[in-house]
Amino acid sequence: MKPQDILFFLILGALLGVRKPRLLVIAGLASLTLAIPLFATWTFFTAERLTWYAAAFFITFIVISSLKPHQVQ
Repeated sequence: MKPQDILFFLILGALLGVRKPRLLVIAGLASLTLAIPLFATWTFFTAERLTWYAAAFFITFIVISSLKPHQVQ
């Protein structure tokens, strides 16, 4: 397991502990934003991992939202 994977699990655990699903979407968008320059510089391994992490953040948001729909304010 690489350090970036450990960091991902720490961030995911922290976001689940905070219990604000909106932060999962923000983390997913941040991962995609970080991946764009890495794809441009041909750093494919890290960029691909960041896209997988973004997908995991989005899927976690969808699962949490479907189990407990949040209220629209």
